[in-house]
Amino acid sequence: MTHSAPAPFDVLTPLVVSEAAESIGLRPSGRLFALNSYENRVYQLGDEDGALWVLKFYRPARWSDEQIGEEHALTFELAAAELPVAAPLERDGRSMFVYQRLRFAAFPYLAGRAPELDDRATLELLGRTLSRMHAVGARARFRYRPRLTLERLGEQARGQVMDSGFVPEALHEQYARVSEQVIGRVRQVFEGFGSLPGVRIHGDCHAGNILWRPNGPLFVDLDDCMSGPRIQDLWMFLSGDAASQQSIWSALMEGYELFGELDFAELTLVEPLRSLRILNHAAWIAHRWHDPAFPRAFPWFADARFWERHISDLMEQMAAMDDPPILAR
Repeated sequence: MTHSAPAPFDVLTPLVVSEAAESIGLRPSGRLFALNSYENRVYQLGDEDGALWVLKFYRPARWSDEQIGEEHALTFELAAAELPVAAPLERDGRSMFVYQRLRFAAFPYLAGRAPELDDRATLELLGRTLSRMHAVGARARFRYRPRLTLERLGEQARGQVMDSGFVPEALHEQYARVSEQVIGRVRQVFEGFGSLPGVRIHGDCHAGNILWRPNGPLFVDLDDCMSGPRIQDLWMFLSGDAASQQSIWSALMEGYELFGELDFAELTLVEPLRSLRILNHAAWIAHRWHDPAFPRAFPWFADARFWERHISDLMEQMAAMDDPPILAR
């Protein structure tokens, strides 16, 4: 299995973070806190004027300069449309900077709380906001950012897990069989749907990437933005039993349809997309295990009990994909 780098953030000491901030004209006060992030490294930094900044250092070799550029360009486009996103600082026409070969961006620190997803008004406002974001995302196409594909999120993910050595020998054959069946069923649904839409979407739209402020949601991270169907930015808010999911969906759509329309054929993609996320999440942890942050955060990943549950989850997804879509019942 190929890794991006043996220890990609070893050089990122507090001194280096402060020097990186100084290199773009900030004046660090010495106040520095590491924020919760696995894929990248993110710090809250205070400057001598009393302002707070968030510095995001990109994982080496994950995205190209062009892909990061498109992430920032979409963020600026959304901000220009008065949509609530955290846009990076620009200096001399640039928003991605390099210090000691580490690429980084700086954002004004914006406080907020977790959204209350059991509140109908919250869900309606999320739906309205995402509808407006998708309208902006449909204006143009990504050239360099990835597409949502079965190959990337399913087949490659399965291969990474199979080659990782984490699946216990006693479960390896079962994982191979069940994961292959899941991918085959996803393929059937995708082929039945036809060509997947290629709208510029958030891509990883869940509560952890949203801050709730007095005027509503603030989307703080477009690091996984991609081309794909709109439903990808909606289905992750669905949880609970069928009745709960239908209630959540009703609230989301009440807001969403004020500014746009969703092709309801995309409802057939919800469980396949959930299946791909389950497959890809395991592959992501396996692929990043060389990063010391991952064994600390996911110590259970090498336990047989995790893989038993993982296989069970995949089997449940097979059943879910064979049932009519919950939201269409």
